[in-house]
Parts: sequence; structure tokens; C-alpha cells
Amino acid sequence: MIKNIILNALKKKSPDELIATSKKSELKKSLNVFDLIVIGIGAVVGTGIFTIIGTAIQGGPEGVGAGPAIIISMVLAAVACVFSALCYSEIAAMIPVAGSAYTYTYATMGEFMAWMVGWILMLEYAIGNITVACAWTGYFVQFLKGFKHILPAFVVNFPLWLRNDFRFMLAYCDKYGLDPHTQMPYLFDKIPVAINLPAIFIVLALTMLLIKGVKESTRFASVMVAVNMFMILSFIAVGAFYVKPENWVPFAPNGFEGVFMGAFLIFFAYIGFDAISTTAEETENPQRDLPIAILGTLIICTILYVCVALVLTGNVPLGQIDIQAPIAHAMRAVGKDWFAGLISIGALCALTSVLLIYQLGTTRILYAMSRDRFLPKSLRLIHRKFRTPHVLTWISGIVVIVCSLIMDLNISAELCNFGTFTSFIIICIAVLILRKTEPNRPRPFKVPFSPLFPILGIITCGGLMLYSMKFLSTSSLYFPLWLLMGVAIYAGYGYEQKRLEEKQKAQRAIKQPKIEV
Repeated sequence: MIKNIILNALKKKSPDELIATSKKSELKKSLNVFDLIVIGIGAVVGTGIFTIIGTAIQGGPEGVGAGPAIIISMVLAAVACVFSALCYSEIAAMIPVAGSAYTYTYATMGEFMAWMVGWILMLEYAIGNITVACAWTGYFVQFLKGFKHILPAFVVNFPLWLRNDFRFMLAYCDKYGLDPHTQMPYLFDKIPVAINLPAIFIVLALTMLLIKGVKESTRFASVMVAVNMFMILSFIAVGAFYVKPENWVPFAPNGFEGVFMGAFLIFFAYIGFDAISTTAEETENPQRDLPIAILGTLIICTILYVCVALVLTGNVPLGQIDIQAPIAHAMRAVGKDWFAGLISIGALCALTSVLLIYQLGTTRILYAMSRDRFLPKSLRLIHRKFRTPHVLTWISGIVVIVCSLIMDLNISAELCNFGTFTSFIIICIAVLILRKTEPNRPRPFKVPFSPLFPILGIITCGGLMLYSMKFLSTSSLYFPLWLLMGVAIYAGYGYEQKRLEEKQKAQRAIKQPKIEV
């Protein structure tokens, strides 16, 4: 019995079977290489520049900051990404199927590992979206304050309990010695009520947009990315005139520890190119366009990150860099208050595009998992008019909304990073396996210097993840718990559903009439 369980858990889907299944897909093929690059930049250039970069420079509750050496952290994170991006490019062009790392793992390591990778990707996308949604609220509040002479005071300064979760409210009250009962309402005088209303609103709005269609969503993301890029390039151009080289001294105040922790934190922003591969079944020419979009996104975003980091650390002394809105604060620090307001608009556009792309990735991965019977068949229903998986889109949106009410934001960002590192490592391993098991399969794009580059991808991603676990004690505990939860769901539901699927296929094969020659 145990032997059968192991053999079943190791059952793979051949690349040919995966591709044949994808050709029957009801998803609409409408994306070109420009759309894919927009998706990548929309997911990468946003969270890192407008939120995480401040913490990566200054340090957080469980780790020290990199200081001006954040540029080295960014290069280190980019190098770790390059090897993984090359592996993604090879396997995405070879197996252009929705599901990203989940699908590729199914072809190389079997159904159990495929389910676990899919479960990890849920951590990477859905939980990561919580952090972005709450960051969106912060910039939205800053945006409203720019209209304090126009809008009513109750709009500009609406209550804290309507823009934060209850954890923040309790910590806020404890910090300033306030009675929580006076700062937020309570149900039955026991349950605190605090909801992030702007985050809920933006998630609902983007959910409805994604249901309408992926092409329409990409057009909207293109506008957001255009505004975002204009603001970032303007910040670099304006801020360059206010750079003071003395602000770069000391360059690495916390040594290698700060540089590595900065690389770990900034890595959160680099999962955008993974989102590109989730749209393979909606891409017009995936074999050609996916590798171009993945590598192009990584190169463009790394250059932008380094330039922004140089200007930011050159404008503001190390101890004065703001954690919540570092770019806008930097412009205020050099006397450009009007430009700081524009930065808030750019940040809102950037974070909106990130939310959109993350939710798109979540639904496409869930769609692939539902098609493989790991999730109920009813979840993958396609909208008759818009040809999108509307049920899964609603579910992913509701999950983000509910979790934003109860999860700690820092922990969710760290968990997202652990998921990202794990999926990148598995992709590198998958490329090595396919080079051995499918050596003659056509590869429109090949990782150069294989097996060296995939092995370096495993080492760099694994090294950053293991090093960070020394300091991030809380998320290091939650990540294994998330994995155990995934094992339990597979054992209690997924495994039986896969065996039921095999039984039904066998019965259909028996019922088919034999053709005599």
C-alpha cells in the first residue's frame, strides 16, 4: 500500500500531455510580447521602489538594513534572479502551459511535488497581495491629504480603524497609551472591529476588471505602468541634482549582514517575471515571446532599481529615510513638496498594477490546479461572455480581503519571499531534470552554460533563504507550517481526487467500442 502511494505521488504528466491539454484551453489567446513586458514591469516596478526599499535600507524589526549598499543588495538579488529567469525562459518556451512552476514541476517531479509547488505559489501571490493592498492604502491616504483644502476633513482624515487592521490598531493604542475601545468599535464589547476599507475597495475593483478580460486588464495595467515609469524617471532626473556623496558614507553600515538582508527583502519585488509565465495559454506566440518578456523585464527593472537607490540614498541621510513612503519623503526632504504629491500618484498606479498582476497570477495557477483535479472542478468555470475563470477570480479576491483583516503585513511579505525562493529553486531543478529526461525535445530558448547556471540559481536562492532564516524567526516558523498544511490537504483531498480521475478515465476507455480491422 505504501509503495502504491509513493508511486502515485511520483506520477508525472509528460510535456506532450500538458501541451495537448493546454490546446483545449477555453482561455482567450490575446497577449503579445509588449503585453507580457507590461505585466512583468507592472509586477516588479512598484512594491520594491515605493515601499520595501525603505525597510531594506533602514532595517526592520528582525533584521538590519543595508544602508547605501542597497545597490549591492539589488545587484545580488538580480543575479540570483538571472539564473532563475533563464531557467524560466527555457521551460516556459518548451512547455507553454498555464500554471508556471506548478505545471513545470508536474512534468519533472510528479503530482505530489506539483501540488506542493502550487501551494507555495499561493503563498507567493495571494499572501504577497495582502502586503501590496495595505501599502496601497498608505499611499491613498497620503494622496487624499494633498486635497485637505478642497475635500472635507472627514474624508481626508477618515478614522484609523477604517484604514488599518486590528493588529495595527492594538499596537498603535499600546504605543501611545490609548484605550482601544475609544479608537475603534467593538462587537459584543469583546471583538475589535478594524477594516482596511481602501484595500478592500481596490481589490474588489480589480477583481471585476480581471473578470472582464485579460486583454482589458493588460490595457489598464499599461496605463498604470506608463504613469509609474514617468514618475520614477522624473524622480531620478530631478533627484540627481540633489545628490550629496557624503550621504553614501558609511556605505555599508551593517556589513555583509545588512547587504544580504537587503537582498532578501528586495527580492519580494522580483517575482513579477514569474507572473509572465502564468499567462502562457493566453499568449499568441509563447515560444518566442515568453523568454523575451522574462529577460527584458528583469534587465529593465534592475537598472531602474539601482538608479532609484543611488538617488534616494544620495538625497537623504541614512537615519532620515522614511520606511512607509521613502521616495515621496525624499522629495520633501529636498524641498520639492509639489513633486512629492506627484510621487504619491505614481505609487498608487504602481501598486495598482502590482495588485492586478498578482491576482492574475493567482487565478491562472488555481485554474491549472483545478484542471488537474487538485481542486474542485466547479472552480474552473469559464465566464460565457468574457472567457475568464470568474469563479477563481472572485475566490482569490475574497481571500486577499479576508486575510488583510487578520494577517501581519511584515510576516506576509517575508512568507511571500520564502515562497518565491522555493519556486525559483524548483524551476532550476526542473530544467536540469528535463535536460536528462527529454534531451531531444525542441527548446526555442536554452539556458547557456547548463548545468552551471541552473546550479548557481539553486545556490544563490537557497543561500539567501537559509541566511535570512537566522534572523526572521516568526516567518521561518510559519513557512514550514504552511507546507505541512499543504501536505494535509493533498493527503485528505488531492490524492483521492487524482485516483478517482484515473478510475474514471479507465472506465471511459473500457466503454469505448473497439474498432476491428
